[in-house]
Amino acid sequence: MQDRVTIGLVQWHAVPGAPAANLDTALALVAEAAGQGAGLVVLPELWASGYDAPRLGAIVAAAAEPVPGPRSDRLAEAARTYGIWLFAGSVPELADGATYNTTVVYGPDGAVAGRHRKAHLYRPTAEDAVFAAGDEASVVDTDRFGRIGMATCFDGDHAGYARALRERGARVVVMPAAYEAGAERWWDLLHPANALANGQWWITVNQAGGEGDAAMFGRSRVIAPDGTVVCEAPRHDAGGPNVVTCTVDLAAGIADADAHSSALWTDTRPELY
Repeated sequence: MQDRVTIGLVQWHAVPGAPAANLDTALALVAEAAGQGAGLVVLPELWASGYDAPRLGAIVAAAAEPVPGPRSDRLAEAARTYGIWLFAGSVPELADGATYNTTVVYGPDGAVAGRHRKAHLYRPTAEDAVFAAGDEASVVDTDRFGRIGMATCFDGDHAGYARALRERGARVVVMPAAYEAGAERWWDLLHPANALANGQWWITVNQAGGEGDAAMFGRSRVIAPDGTVVCEAPRHDAGGPNVVTCTVDLAAGIADADAHSSALWTDTRPELY
């Protein structure tokens, strides 16, 4: 694991039902983040389809593709061109006769290095009627950042899922999200708590925009293993899209957690739980 790394947080309001335009936006923002020196770039959840709960099924169907596929090829080319690790948010993936909400990871060579199919589908917006659920707490091994755990939005709200990633050796977690304003308090409480409880860096990247209670508020973050928010993108009403880069010492943060907080994950009694 490299000591100091630059992380690119990319947030914007993806247009529901406009996959081609959303891909063009995503690629332009990835280029901007790479131009600012980011070696790890993260996009939000369901940026290809957009996220509009009342018509989620229709807009997801219009944006669903296999991986690899035409959209995946363009994202792979971007990762290869800029020599970055690209956590390309989540996209609707067609596979095995089903549609999954899938985060795809591309290495600096453009190869698909890993993927995570969202395991906890958010029933209040009927995600369970649109997607098949994944069945794995996914990790991916990287040359620069060690083993990274993957969560997609509601996955990361579950303490048990965060602990499963820790048990699989992930000291960094990447979480694309489409988090609505009505749950903003969850954003402020749950992921810093997961970071502290498991000695992990959490990188949470949210969509930013929309209207009323369905608006997604942005505030993409890098959270240190002590639960401190060390970098945060603006709230969506500050304008956008936003590309925010943050340089952190991953190894130092993990070493500090091991020195001061390790009892939180070593002195457990799972037989009581």
